[in-house]
Amino acid sequence: MPRKFLVVADDTPEFDSALRFAARRARSTGGRVALLRVLTSSDSNAHWSGVRDEIEREQRAEAEALLGKLGARAEEISGATPVLIIETGDTASAIRKAVAEDAEIKILVLAASSGRNPGPLVQEVVRGEGPTARKLPVTIVPGDLSDDEIEDLA
Repeated sequence: MPRKFLVVADDTPEFDSALRFAARRARSTGGRVALLRVLTSSDSNAHWSGVRDEIEREQRAEAEALLGKLGARAEEISGATPVLIIETGDTASAIRKAVAEDAEIKILVLAASSGRNPGPLVQEVVRGEGPTARKLPVTIVPGDLSDDEIEDLA
């Protein structure tokens, strides 16, 4: 059973470092990457349900296209087809759900911002409020690592 490295596919500049690290690590250990894209949920009232449904369809289509592109990149680096996951809600809940549903997810890979604030998920993990119910190692990758530095570490 190959282990999976879970990466949250968000729009932060440091995401690329997390993806490259996870994919390179997956290659070196015979694992796979699992990419998670989290969509925001819309809590509009029933009067606007048609509009809400259309927005959700568009968000999902955009997420699928993005994950397809990112998945191709992860596969190129790792040599294995990644798992693509789309969840709706807040990021911590989406991570918990993905981890609970896939026992092969063994490591959560996050990238820290190079600024003063490393990012909300990294802060949760550092405070000991990790986003998963089961024990799961977390690798925090500096978001400003070069390709060569990632290659050397992974």
